[in-house]
Amino acid sequence: MRLLLIEDDTKTANFVSRGLSEEGHVCDVLGNGQDGLFQMLREQYDVVIVDRMVPDLDGLSLVKALRSAGNRTPVLFLTAVGGIDDRVEGLEAGGDDYLVKPFAFAELLARVNALSRRPPATTERTSLQVADLSMDLIRRRVTRGGRILDLQPREFALLEVLMRADGRVLTRTMLLDRVWGINFDPGTSVVESHVSRLRAKIDKPFGTALLHTIRNTGYALHAPG
Repeated sequence: MRLLLIEDDTKTANFVSRGLSEEGHVCDVLGNGQDGLFQMLREQYDVVIVDRMVPDLDGLSLVKALRSAGNRTPVLFLTAVGGIDDRVEGLEAGGDDYLVKPFAFAELLARVNALSRRPPATTERTSLQVADLSMDLIRRRVTRGGRILDLQPREFALLEVLMRADGRVLTRTMLLDRVWGINFDPGTSVVESHVSRLRAKIDKPFGTALLHTIRNTGYALHAPG
């Protein structure tokens, strides 16, 4: 899944994003509501996790603005504001679920998974396709030419990011941020090694390359030609 976390507490944001990434999900993180709203209106996510008390635009106002704009992406409020009236207010504002801090990550993950399984209110993508390479986002299954490919969670997340880019070139820095949640260069070859392993699974057995290295720039996934 592709998830958006809007949380201004760095410790909480790192804890949640790291856990979700380890489960194989792509998790973007923003620290204020205004940026979160802008991101939601231009990008597609499976679930959004938002703190009610983020700066610039609070979580309630953000969700109300989303719903007014016709955006029906499932929203989970993750907040320390936990009174009954607060929960009712959050749900009436357009939230789909409400989890109070402190929380267990296992419960957060279960709630996110439950929200992602709800039938989409709009025509959101449930699969991705590049040439004969297919990704089923619901069953989390990848096939090429009808053959099921065995991908590790991080390889699946990397492939999802590349497929969602629709052929655009993604730099090493962009992949570090979107797949590993690292917004600085750690000086490792983690991207290169994962790209190599992914290429060995999705390209090498089939003879036609879809995953391309763009010299001195990054990587792109697209059909031949």
